[in-house]
Amino acid sequence: MAQGAVDELAALLADRTRVLGPDHPDTLTARHDLAWWRGESGDVQGAVDELAALLADCIRVLGPDQFGTLAARHALTRWRGQAGDVQGPAEA
Repeated sequence: MAQGAVDELAALLADRTRVLGPDHPDTLTARHDLAWWRGESGDVQGAVDELAALLADCIRVLGPDQFGTLAARHALTRWRGQAGDVQGPAEA
């Protein structure tokens, strides 16, 4: 089930990037969702890597205090914990 979500979200992300551009808030949301489901499918390190890149882009595009940025930071913290990195900061 989770892998199906990853596949569908990857296709959605490609479409949103093509139509809206890489910095559009809806594209950033699709990246967040894809990373989350990648972790749920068992690719925890892939989720961490994608969320770290997403957090950097959210800070650049949205600012450090916007909801999407905070959500990316939260997700990165969660998946880093799942990866065993309980000491690492949730920073890009």
